[in-house]
Amino acid sequence: MSRGDWPDDALAGMAARRDALRQALNVPRADLPALVNAALTELDGAVDVLASVAGPATAGGEPGEVPDGAPDAVKAERRLLHAAFQQTPVALFLLELDGTIRRANNKAAALLGTPAGYATGKPLAAFLDLPFRAAVETQFAAVMRTGADRTTECRILTSDGPLDVTLTVAAVELPGDPSLLMVAASPATVVPDADSPGDSSPGDSSPGDSSAGDAAAAAETTLSPASPASPASPASPASPADTAYGAMIKRLDMVIAVTRMLLDNSTFSEAVTLQRCARLLAGELADWVIIDIERDGELRRQVATGARGGQADKGVRAARGVDPDQESAPWQAHASGKPVLLAHPEDPAVLGSAADGTPLVMALGVTSLICVPISDGTSGYGALTLARQADKARFGVADLSLAEDLGAHLAIAIRVDRMFRQQSQVAEALQASLLPATLPTVPGLEFAAAYAGATRWQEISGDFYDVFETGEGWAIAVGDVCGKGHDAAAMTAAARHSIRAFARVHPTPADVLTAVNEVLLAGDYGERFVTASLAFLKRRGRRAQVQLGGCGHPGPAVVRADGRVEILVGDGMPLGLFGGAEVGRTELELRDGDLLLFYTDGVTEARSADREAFFEDRLADELAAVAGRPAAEIVRAVQDLVTAFSQGDLRDDVTILAVRVGS
Repeated sequence: MSRGDWPDDALAGMAARRDALRQALNVPRADLPALVNAALTELDGAVDVLASVAGPATAGGEPGEVPDGAPDAVKAERRLLHAAFQQTPVALFLLELDGTIRRANNKAAALLGTPAGYATGKPLAAFLDLPFRAAVETQFAAVMRTGADRTTECRILTSDGPLDVTLTVAAVELPGDPSLLMVAASPATVVPDADSPGDSSPGDSSPGDSSAGDAAAAAETTLSPASPASPASPASPASPADTAYGAMIKRLDMVIAVTRMLLDNSTFSEAVTLQRCARLLAGELADWVIIDIERDGELRRQVATGARGGQADKGVRAARGVDPDQESAPWQAHASGKPVLLAHPEDPAVLGSAADGTPLVMALGVTSLICVPISDGTSGYGALTLARQADKARFGVADLSLAEDLGAHLAIAIRVDRMFRQQSQVAEALQASLLPATLPTVPGLEFAAAYAGATRWQEISGDFYDVFETGEGWAIAVGDVCGKGHDAAAMTAAARHSIRAFARVHPTPADVLTAVNEVLLAGDYGERFVTASLAFLKRRGRRAQVQLGGCGHPGPAVVRADGRVEILVGDGMPLGLFGGAEVGRTELELRDGDLLLFYTDGVTEARSADREAFFEDRLADELAAVAGRPAAEIVRAVQDLVTAFSQGDLRDDVTILAVRVGS
């Protein structure tokens, strides 16, 4: 293309390259000299555009003519040219005007570490490290504009990691067809360190210098895709079988580590699970890990983590600050339920853009990525994205399989977390329905209660308590159902409501509990049973008369105002086991300042940390120490003492209910 032969979209292309250069400034490890040189090149192009507008363009030369010859001769010539291109001992790429690879010869395919067909149709820029892409594309445009060859330094992404190369770019004029670009890639000359012993400066070398030959030999060795892009190769390289075996072991170790982490999820918190998993993967498998979770029909960014410090922290903030749009790879993986592997991402917007408009691929320096659905095969919860920078080998099919397994594991963990959270919410709501929301306020009586669930169990408790008015006074009920869970809760509800109902028609606690026993026997509760204490309390001036009925429940404690403590004996048979069960009967009188304390066996059977003592042995002494205090203070003191005695390890639910006679 001649200098005046401008396409209609020349300005649009120049504007796009300008934007790419501006975005490249934010890429980690950006090569500022190369970007400045590219910006000056674009400025030269702008001058040419203005010149072409100011005056008529100089007409280009006439297209060459195809030489005459027989068809067989033409075919032979084409075969020769094709063989020469493919077997040239230099990496060659033939590019379309937009930078797309039209042909790549054998050396080019070996340099990339991919089949030639894989590269065909992809932009050459997709195989370049991010900081160099914008500058190289500008040089391509300059060659097409001026027709003059150009040379530029850049870093290409091979299967073994990044490699510094020199690109020589020339325009290829085709008679009657659009022009093409021929790009030759050769290893960049390694300048010796001037501080190293025996090194000489570049200006001291000559064509005959052995050092120059050594550098060229070293560069040629670096070009080979079989050699890692590292300062030195191991003396005894591992065999392909050993390498594959090591990779399999590493992937297995990763799956085991993630599985162990997910199984050790004592918090049952989805947010904590995702954070821990992302940090583990970012340290072992990828430079960046992004997890997006569907909420209310939209993907929301839940976690974005990676390296720490400086530019990396800025990239993490950029990734966390935006949710994936519907054109992004995470959205596509989640919506389709199919994984996405981009060994060389061509579209900078594949992960969306940061708040300032910079593509996240550029902000994070991503040169290879995997997006897999977080799905258990039935439900999709979101997408897991793993991304690597140029200094890591690109992702392959084996990495994709590992990522899919991790996505499935993560989905199962999320499902379990959500099921547990839902069951906990149901349990809390059901537990709350089994306990009174508030205790009544009665002149001359103080009521106080406390409940604490067992620390080792997350199921619905079988403990219950209730305080309600009867015809001539007040009823106080405390009980405990054998077992936990929804079945125990059903029996708890039946016992509590039956006590309330029968207390209105029977004159004594013993009669009430006998009737409740018949109801529970008629129900289908298996081998479960209920222990209960029921008291009818009537005021008589400054005193209170108490009738007690017990069915296998620990007897209450009577705390006198002067500090005397009496632990009543619990007697009677549990409810729901046998017909005609015996009910314990006791009567007592409470005076001003006296307190009656009910509790479940979670109090008496609480054990010390060494498992050698029960709180029951200390209960009377502890109550004597707090005698005379308000009911609420005594209940709180007992609860704190039980918790401290067991060092927080409550093996059973703790329920405490007290009534104190006051003037």
